[in-house]
Amino acid sequence: MTARTGTIAFVPPRFGAEVVGGAEAVLAEVAAGLAGRGWQVEILTTCARDHYTWANHYPPGVERNDDVTVRRFPTVVDTPGENRWRVHQLISARRRPTITEQQLWLNDTFRCPRLFEHLLDHASDYRAIVTGPYLAWTTFATATAAPDRTILMPCLHDEPEVFLDVYEPMLSGARGIWFLSDPERDLAQRVVPSRTARTEVVGAPIVPPPRHDPDRFRTRHGIDGPFVLYAGRREAGKGWGRLLDAFGTAVRREGLHLHLVTAGVGDASIPEDLAPFVTDLGFLDEDDRNDAFAAATACIQPSALESFSRVVMESWLAGTTVIANAGSAVVSWHVERSGAGLTYRNDEELVECFRLVAEKPDLVGSLAAPGRDYVIDHYLPERVFDAMEATLFDWTTP
Repeated sequence: MTARTGTIAFVPPRFGAEVVGGAEAVLAEVAAGLAGRGWQVEILTTCARDHYTWANHYPPGVERNDDVTVRRFPTVVDTPGENRWRVHQLISARRRPTITEQQLWLNDTFRCPRLFEHLLDHASDYRAIVTGPYLAWTTFATATAAPDRTILMPCLHDEPEVFLDVYEPMLSGARGIWFLSDPERDLAQRVVPSRTARTEVVGAPIVPPPRHDPDRFRTRHGIDGPFVLYAGRREAGKGWGRLLDAFGTAVRREGLHLHLVTAGVGDASIPEDLAPFVTDLGFLDEDDRNDAFAAATACIQPSALESFSRVVMESWLAGTTVIANAGSAVVSWHVERSGAGLTYRNDEELVECFRLVAEKPDLVGSLAAPGRDYVIDHYLPERVFDAMEATLFDWTTP
């Protein structure tokens, strides 16, 4: 067995029990998993808790989180956002920003100068530095400070930003790249066809919960009858607004007897005429969240911007069918490979999916049958950590 020598650093933009974010969750779980296998692991991160303000919430300094050392550095948010807005307008008009505009855009957000300085001074202390997602300032800073030690977990989405020139050196110059799915790897090939970084599709670790109790969830929250669950960030970029529009059509115009339950962060902004049909539970603890997946008739994934989609795996482990936006190549790939869900291409097809849930809930429920085996066959932590360790041994040296 190759010795697990040297320290592995992980650089997520945020870290903490209250942090909501798919990339942050994967990085935290991998850090804990590799530490459990005997690696020395450090997490280098900001003091921020939410990704809306990036305000410093946690104190700076060093703390211990089980087997992992956590080093926190304060964020700086001192720009008005004009450069980000300007580039957004150019992209919307299908115009390519200049490299100067892209660089200004990249820095017109939260920054963490002391983290960058730490990387410049101490990069050689680490065998590898794992960082993501690609859009985070911390990821670009890491890849700039220590490209020869950086392993990217970029969490790429098929969106205009990924094709900006400013990201090409990061994707081509890193020590290696961990992809979460085949479609993400294929997207990277389109973005940087001449990429020289070594790559591996490693997936993301998913731990099956010890139990699910759907009745406990329904009793606790007073929910009866069939319902669709949306668990995630309530943001336009995640498809929340279009989901509400289609659900409104289903229950108002079509008269379907169906309820939508949502859990997560962000302003739900539920229209007044939909309030009787929508229950917003906000942030749920882990047990309640697991119960929610099991209690739902179906789980909806309306986002087209996914590099893995943890909620899909959580749904299948709970025995619940997934209804997913076909615009996400990644989620469509999961659904096609597993055979445990439905996809929709437009609002009209989503309304028909809602009709199926309302009128034939047992049929919808039966579609989930292959889902649990799919997750267990591909994404149990041991399998994922084995793949990651193989790359660490192959790509890096103590």
